[in-house]
Amino acid sequence: MEKQLKLFFAFLENEKKLSSNTLQSYKRDLKQFKQYLEYREIHYNRVDEDVIKDYTKELEDEGKKASTISRCIASIRSFYQFVVKKGKVKKDPTEHIQSPKIEKRVPSVLTAKEVELLLEQPKDVDLKGIRDKAMLEFAYATGMRVTEIISLDIDDVNVKEGFVTCHHAGKQRNIPLGNMALKALTEYIEEARDVLIKYEQERALFVNINGRRLTRQGFWKIIKYYKEQAHITKEITPHVLRHSFATHLLQNGADLKAIQTMLGHSDISSTQVYMQFQDEGLKNVYRKAHPRA
Repeated sequence: MEKQLKLFFAFLENEKKLSSNTLQSYKRDLKQFKQYLEYREIHYNRVDEDVIKDYTKELEDEGKKASTISRCIASIRSFYQFVVKKGKVKKDPTEHIQSPKIEKRVPSVLTAKEVELLLEQPKDVDLKGIRDKAMLEFAYATGMRVTEIISLDIDDVNVKEGFVTCHHAGKQRNIPLGNMALKALTEYIEEARDVLIKYEQERALFVNINGRRLTRQGFWKIIKYYKEQAHITKEITPHVLRHSFATHLLQNGADLKAIQTMLGHSDISSTQVYMQFQDEGLKNVYRKAHPRA
């Protein structure tokens, strides 16, 4: 099984172009499943539907969430679909396995007033303040995932045309930038970034005080700091800004398909969760829809 797992992970990384986080998730799920099989002395090509059901039951007994179990099943299913195609296994044992139903949680979103309050906190009086203001404006203006934002290079931003090119999971999409975000980003690029970076070869768009590419943890800490400065009681994460971006666009009449494209959702059903926040009768496009455009 070890050899087939290595081939499978190489396939996911090189051909499927999965992100590092997604790849690590597959590895964790399948490593745990492999340990389960080894403990029970079951060879991977002799796994049947009953083994999968027993494994699912064990995950439930361990108190795993339905979303976690569903993801584990999906990882195992993908692996067996791979080895079936390679001729190593005759039949996919997960073929008739149903994933547990997951309750769709209502996304946590900020009001337009709370967003305004949060974005007012960074003061562009020093390098850090200029960077932080640009980052928060950018996150809310684009709705990008935190991993996507910290992975951006300076060349991914077209200030003149007013858009950013986002690369995610082997795909790319162009997202427009509103005037407020564009203004803050331009100020950061022209007045702060070149001073912060220590080496000219650094291509990261957003850097930390050491001049290196900003990390996920660094981004989270910045948001938490300004949330406290704004005295906002809601939990605010980069993903809450993403939810707020989509919700506010929809409330102001932006087309659901356009929001799907900007968010990078492959399935429209992922975007439809925001429909519950929609106000009826408004039909505006992005620049009219976005509160800070």
